[in-house]
Amino acid sequence: MSELVIASNEAEAHAAEAVRQHHAGLAGALTLRTEALFAAASGRDLAAAERARRDLVDWCERELVPHALAEEQALYPAAQATIEGRLLVEAMLGEHGVITGLLREVADSADLLRAAGSAVALRAVFDSHLTKENDLVVPLLAATPGVSLHDLLGGMHELLGDTDDTNAPDHGDEGCGGHSCSCGEVDSPGYPELDVRPIPHVIRHATIFGALESVQPGAGLELVAPHDPLPLLGQVNQRWPGAFAVAYTERGPEVWRLTLERTDARD
Repeated sequence: MSELVIASNEAEAHAAEAVRQHHAGLAGALTLRTEALFAAASGRDLAAAERARRDLVDWCERELVPHALAEEQALYPAAQATIEGRLLVEAMLGEHGVITGLLREVADSADLLRAAGSAVALRAVFDSHLTKENDLVVPLLAATPGVSLHDLLGGMHELLGDTDDTNAPDHGDEGCGGHSCSCGEVDSPGYPELDVRPIPHVIRHATIFGALESVQPGAGLELVAPHDPLPLLGQVNQRWPGAFAVAYTERGPEVWRLTLERTDARD
């Protein structure tokens, strides 16, 4: 359903796509941090697990929670005013409460394994929440007479992020269509894993970029693709010229595995 959003004009279509792409970036960034915490906690590396927990909590407080609050202010009132959206928005607000509750568990748990379990639950709830926003809330607003999704999102950077960059042509269907790239598991230097093969192609690259944006110098990400992801690697190099060293660990015929390690120094 998310690929069938009916927009009245180009601005509305851009707004709907901006929300979907920004959601994908958030999902990728959260997945990377959750995997880092779970891997460190499972391996009983307490120092690394504590660092990963703090990174996850800090990111959620800086990005995820403001995003949820921005939705409550910008999107939800218009959807809740419709007959179709009233109960839906009530449920979405309830999920915001679940998400913040799980975040508190991640932050406050004395047991890092329990914190990692709460982080996994947080990611699962957040992924489901974003799917409902993409597939139900945004299409509802786009189809409601007298409601402009573009106007609702005006100035809401917490929702749209860097929309010009996220929705540039090289991040869209051309790179993620029939020859789209997909990322996922690998085992190399113990980097967090991200498997986006089940993710729809229209948001697949945005998910990957959201994860890569979170990779610090000296760290990396393990990816898996159903084919050689050369289009994706070209786009990564356009966004971060020379920043990532790429090493293949498997080259088909069914799966391509590779590591992207960040080698540049951030300002």
